[in-house]
Amino acid sequence: MQTIARPFRLALLGTAVAAAALLSACGSNVKLDENAGKAAPIEDASKGLNDGRGAAASNVTPVVVDPQANDAAFGNLPKVIYFDFDSFVIKDEFRDGIAGHAKRLNGNKAKKIIIEGHTDDRGGREYNLALGQKRAEAVQKSLTLLGVSADQIEAVSFGEERPAVQGDNEEAWAQNRRAEIKDR
Repeated sequence: MQTIARPFRLALLGTAVAAAALLSACGSNVKLDENAGKAAPIEDASKGLNDGRGAAASNVTPVVVDPQANDAAFGNLPKVIYFDFDSFVIKDEFRDGIAGHAKRLNGNKAKKIIIEGHTDDRGGREYNLALGQKRAEAVQKSLTLLGVSADQIEAVSFGEERPAVQGDNEEAWAQNRRAEIKDR
């Protein structure tokens, strides 16, 4: 038994020595930049970007939101986001409306909203409550990705409990699959 174990130990030791030699050969004497991986200091972005007329050269159009603007300026924003059957994916047609709500909320950090998630009456109660919550949270996530503070938003679900329209057909169901944005 010992005669088998000894060659195995010698082979293992030889492999370890070879690996150590290989790793030591990979070393480098090149000094790394001490500032590598550190963020550059923040400076005025307009410095050094002069177009010759005293204006900063930029292709980005700044978005200015007047903090004094009242909600009337945002009055045409959709308050209801509709979803496909068994889905909490926000449709492209509602993205601009959500972006408008983000501008409104970013312009007034004291403003708070509640997003109510709803479903049609198909599916079990627990399933519909969970789906309604996912719909509300999908809108919430879109707003936070656009810079809105999570403290300004509350997401709740009513599932199938508060239908917008009564009926057992696709037209009624489509109007009940929604998330409503309401000011608090």
